[in-house]
Amino acid sequence: MKMTGKKFDILIVGAGPSGSFAAEKLARRGVRVALFDGRPADEPKACGGGVTSKALNAWPHLLEAVGRTVSEIELYSPAGKRLHLKLKEPFAIYSRTAFDSYLRDRASRAGTHVIAERVSFRARASEAEDWILKSRDGVIWSAPLLVAADGANSPIAKKLAGALATSEMEVAFGYRAPLPERGDAPTVVAFLPGWAGYAWAFPRVDHISFGIATSQDAFDYQALDQLLWNFMVGYYRQRANRKANLWRARAQDKENDALIKDNLEREAERYAARIPGLAVKTWDTRHAVGPGWALLGDAAGFADPVTGEGIYYALRSAELFADSYLAGRPLDYERRWREDFGRELRRASEMRRRFYGNFWGAPFTERMIELAGAHRGIKRVLSELVAGEQGYVDLKRKLARSAIKPL
Repeated sequence: MKMTGKKFDILIVGAGPSGSFAAEKLARRGVRVALFDGRPADEPKACGGGVTSKALNAWPHLLEAVGRTVSEIELYSPAGKRLHLKLKEPFAIYSRTAFDSYLRDRASRAGTHVIAERVSFRARASEAEDWILKSRDGVIWSAPLLVAADGANSPIAKKLAGALATSEMEVAFGYRAPLPERGDAPTVVAFLPGWAGYAWAFPRVDHISFGIATSQDAFDYQALDQLLWNFMVGYYRQRANRKANLWRARAQDKENDALIKDNLEREAERYAARIPGLAVKTWDTRHAVGPGWALLGDAAGFADPVTGEGIYYALRSAELFADSYLAGRPLDYERRWREDFGRELRRASEMRRRFYGNFWGAPFTERMIELAGAHRGIKRVLSELVAGEQGYVDLKRKLARSAIKPL
C-alpha cells in the first residue's frame, strides 16, 4: 500500500517478530502505525526458528502459527557425547517465513498499515520535527516517533544508538535441507569441537534447518562450512544407523556418506545472517530509546550472547515498548527492559567466554554434558536452560544446589 505524504503516529521499520508484535499491540489501541517490510518474499531471515517454552507460555497464541512442537532434544558435546533431554514443556520450531507472516498478518488485521517497501530515513534537524521515511520511487511517510526493528545491521540503530564493534556480532549461517526419507528427525544441538558456538538441526514441517552460530571475530567461513557439512552428513548418517558417530565417519560409512553429500549439494539452500552479542560494557552504556525513537529486538542488541536466541527478547521488548508508549511515557521503555531482562543478558555476556572455555582440562560444554548424563538434578537444570525457563543470574547457584541433592 502506497500513501504519498501520509502521516502516522509511529513508523516501524522491520516486520520481523518485534516490529509486527509492537505494531499489533499499538494498532489495537487506536495508534496509527505504519509497518515497513522491505525484505524480498523469498529471503527469510537466517534463523533456526526455535521459540522457547518461556515464550509460548507468555504468548500462547504463537502456537497458532504453522510450525511444529518439540518435547525432546539431543545435545552433543564437542567430543560427540550424546545427552537426550525430555523437556518438561515443549518448545516450537517455525519457518521464519511462516512465523513472521503470521505475526505480520495479525498486525494488519489489528489496523496496522503494512507497507512492502524498502525505505531510507532522514535524520531530524530538531526534536520538534517529524521523522521522514522515503521509498526508492519518492513516496514519503512521516511520524513523530520512529522505531527500528530491522535487525542487527539496522542503519537506523547505528545512527541513533551507535554502531556495534565487530567483536559484538555473531554469525549464523546454514542450509535448508530435505527431511530424512527414513528414520526419525530429531532436534539436535551440538557444541562445536574447537570453536565457540554450536551447530543445530531443527526439523520443520517440510524441511530441516541446519546451521552454525559462532562469533564474528573468530569467523573462518571455509573451516566452519566444512564443519557444518560434516554435521549435516553425520545427522543423516545416524538416521540409517542410530549408533553411528555424529562427527566422525567409519570406513564402512564412507560410501553412504558420499551419497548423502551428493544429495545435499543438489538440494540444500544456503542462508546467513548476523546476530548481536553485546559486551558487558555495552549493556551498561547503550540505550534502546531516546526522544522520538526506539529500538526493538536485534536492532537493540537483544539476543542471548551465549546461544544467540533472540525471538523471546524481540517479542518482550516489543511488548514493553508498546506498554510504555500507551502509558504516555515512551522513555520508560529503557527502565522497563533493563528491569525485565537486562540483567539476564548482561550476565550472559559475562558468562559467554567461560561457557565456551575450558573447565577441568576440557571444554565446559563437554563437562556440562558429562555431569548432566550422570546426575539427574543437573540434567533437569540443563533442560530448563534449553527451554528458556532457567536464567543465567542464578544458574551457578542452581547447578551447585542440584549437584548436592541426593539422587
